[in-house]
Amino acid sequence: MKKDRLQKSLEIFGLQAVMDAVHEGKEFDKIFMEKGLNTGLAMELRALLKEHNIMFKAVPVEKLNRLTHKEHQGVFAFVSPVNFYKLGDVLMQTYEDGKSPIFLMLDRVTDVRNFGAIARTAESCGVNAIILPKVGGAQLNSDAMKTSTGALMHIPICREQNLHHSLKYLKKSGLKVIACTEKTDTNLYDVPFVDPVVIVMGSEEDGINEDILELADAKTRIPMFGKTESLNVSVASAVILYEAIRQRQLEN
Repeated sequence: MKKDRLQKSLEIFGLQAVMDAVHEGKEFDKIFMEKGLNTGLAMELRALLKEHNIMFKAVPVEKLNRLTHKEHQGVFAFVSPVNFYKLGDVLMQTYEDGKSPIFLMLDRVTDVRNFGAIARTAESCGVNAIILPKVGGAQLNSDAMKTSTGALMHIPICREQNLHHSLKYLKKSGLKVIACTEKTDTNLYDVPFVDPVVIVMGSEEDGINEDILELADAKTRIPMFGKTESLNVSVASAVILYEAIRQRQLEN
């Protein structure tokens, strides 16, 4: 499961350069292509992206010109600074290492600084993997790397096409799903975290998708005693994770 997690570049442009990156198995945060670009190479790139299930966004050429003053040939891509892991590989490795899995899933958490801070806490707590959606999640860019203080280089990140399907797979593999949500009266400290578990956190604005909440084995909320209605998602994640660690230490 070990990989070279550093990428050579965070930004690439030019049709052939992006095609080469796809063939090399690079992971992309975003790809922008000029609207209406129908050259032979552009059509070849679009077919290649479709083959590899890589999303791109069609944009006006002015946006590309703002991204770089160099000859971009109608395409500009942001390459992830880390490689991603397959969820099944991480789960298998965790069990083989004799550990009780603790995964963290982030649903609709898009702020890169929040994500970086969450990754820093998760790595410190020994979380086995962070699970993100391929679409609608935070970018793994330089801001996320900086906020994580390097933690993103040490914790496996799994970027999944469908979080609902991923949760079903984890449930079948013996993990309990615990969702942190305001749509419950169950106190955080009344929920057990000692078993293999995947903790689901949602965005501060939208919370957790209903189809994901339906899969939760337990729903919990952090008790609040002041006038503030909610915590920042990175702070809430830290509270949840350290309660899980506290319970696991007591169990041992």
